[in-house]
Amino acid sequence: MAEETRIFRIVPDTSVIIDGRISARVRSGEYRGAEIIIPEAVVSELEAQANKGREIGYKGLDELSELRRLAEIGDITLKFSGVRPTLEEIKLSKEGRVDALIRSTALEVGGLFVSEDRVQSLIAEARGIDVDYVPPKVLDPSELGPLRVEHFFTEDTMSVHLKNGVSPMAKKGPIESVLYVRIRDEPVSMPELQSISKELIERARVDPESFIEMSSAGATVLQIRNMRIAITHPPFSDDMEITVVRPTVIVDLEQYRLSDKLKERIESQRGILIAGPPGAGKSTFAAGVARYLNDYGQVVKTMESPRDLQVPPEITQYSPLNGRMEDTADLLLLVRPDYTVYDEVRKTSDFLIFADMRLAGVGMIGVVHATRAVDAIQRLIGRVELGVIPQVVDTVIFIDKGEVAKVLVLAFTVKVPHGMIEQDLARPVITIEDFETGKVDYEIYTYGEQVVVMPIGTRAEERKPAWKLAEEEIRNVIKKYANGPVEVEVTSDSSAIVKVRDTEMRKVIGKGGNVINRIEKMLGIHIDVREFESEPSRPAKGTKYAEGTKCAGTSEAYAKTAEMTGFPEADLPVSAHPLLEKTKKHLILSVPELAGGDVEVYIEDEYLFSATVGRHGDVKIRINSDLAQEVMDAMDSGELIEIRKI
Repeated sequence: MAEETRIFRIVPDTSVIIDGRISARVRSGEYRGAEIIIPEAVVSELEAQANKGREIGYKGLDELSELRRLAEIGDITLKFSGVRPTLEEIKLSKEGRVDALIRSTALEVGGLFVSEDRVQSLIAEARGIDVDYVPPKVLDPSELGPLRVEHFFTEDTMSVHLKNGVSPMAKKGPIESVLYVRIRDEPVSMPELQSISKELIERARVDPESFIEMSSAGATVLQIRNMRIAITHPPFSDDMEITVVRPTVIVDLEQYRLSDKLKERIESQRGILIAGPPGAGKSTFAAGVARYLNDYGQVVKTMESPRDLQVPPEITQYSPLNGRMEDTADLLLLVRPDYTVYDEVRKTSDFLIFADMRLAGVGMIGVVHATRAVDAIQRLIGRVELGVIPQVVDTVIFIDKGEVAKVLVLAFTVKVPHGMIEQDLARPVITIEDFETGKVDYEIYTYGEQVVVMPIGTRAEERKPAWKLAEEEIRNVIKKYANGPVEVEVTSDSSAIVKVRDTEMRKVIGKGGNVINRIEKMLGIHIDVREFESEPSRPAKGTKYAEGTKCAGTSEAYAKTAEMTGFPEADLPVSAHPLLEKTKKHLILSVPELAGGDVEVYIEDEYLFSATVGRHGDVKIRINSDLAQEVMDAMDSGELIEIRKI
């Protein structure tokens, strides 16, 4: 005689419905043949969540649809019971009103009450209900397979953008040259997006290293390992969209090759703003600073929403407590960290929290969106008392394309503002200096009712003669590692900027910076290696030059040039010299027949400088350099300019 089907009653609460635990147990056979009674309060709560655009609401409704399907094929009996909560009870769901209605239904109909909520289970047991507490699913990381969205990523992909009816797009490439490209021709469909969304939310709930950061009407933010995921749909967005962002690199501070002087400044407890445009690498640099300070022996914490900085486990990452960063700050003052990284500082409340913690003696590092370094300081004006700005922020580190592009330091003094003459106009002034050169770039002061941010500009100062000799010495050393053109500009007694081609930067810097560090130690000067802004331009088509070509800026000199090149004098351009081209940034000497060779430049047989001609036949000189001025003066005065092959 066949075994009779066992009939028993199951009453689930909202938590196990959202997680799909009931249908899973039916499919496994554990609940097959059971009578499943869904409290109306559960349905109302899921409906309210879905109406608010929250993914957990849709996930719960999908589970109810699955239970209905299982009932139709005879695996279970599905019923609904109890009363629906009032609008007031739904609003007070966080106070336990809806949970109380669910327990009342379970007590009324009898059967086994199933819940993932520990508090709900304990109260139900106290009320005499038969309870099956199911611990929330937490999987071992080794059991987690790859997510579908991960298939859209390659090693150099920074972010993936999926939208209904649109081909998948991604940002790819190194941070200095990111491209927004299509990664699949077939558009993303709504079922595909819903499936990916469901998988992501499920992973955030079961992965111990992931979490749901925010869930509100039309938007859900998840943090799954190192991926930050934003899921949006109407009414918040015009259509469903999933954006996944992840860091492509984890960079230690040593890889930025900061000067020892700047490292010492960071190590002391200060107020630092890390500024830059979106996608410039600010958070990556901030994480590198946090790791460096942690290794240095400082107690470091972070304030983030969402928590996506890539930091070691020794650094605790805090999110808004009770939804308020003010409460997080109050807690941190009890924890007493040496440094707190605030990612990111944008709203007025963020700046006030930053200032409050800094004035309380905590070292603060804030990440700020800004297109220029000085813009980060200007965002403090009107939010923080002008006189205390240098006590709140004394250093601004500007990041551009993943590199430290500029460092500003703030100081407070009483002086006559720049451009004013009368001594009785002296007033409190905040000076903003370039950290490397020590030159004042801006002054901030009050003028009547207004706060003035005055750019000082670069004064026409005589360069030290020793700097020119230093530039030549540095160029000679760098030329041992770079075959192409090398530009050197000494910016102070202790620092210089060297520009080489992008393809030769690795050779000049060396693995882990070993080559440039050795050069710095030998020369006793800090060297900032950068790539040329653009590839040397090609000479005008049809222009011919011979070795030893001479030119000048007078009619007589044009005749000499015509004689040497074989060009009729009438064919030589008058408005732009055939040998010299002047751009906004460079003076270019074009000698295509000497491309790739080493040359010396003379003015009236007097040696001026040596250089390597670029592959396009160009020798570039910075337009604001002394060398460029000498060449232009020689051209204007009609002196002969000669380029000789070495």
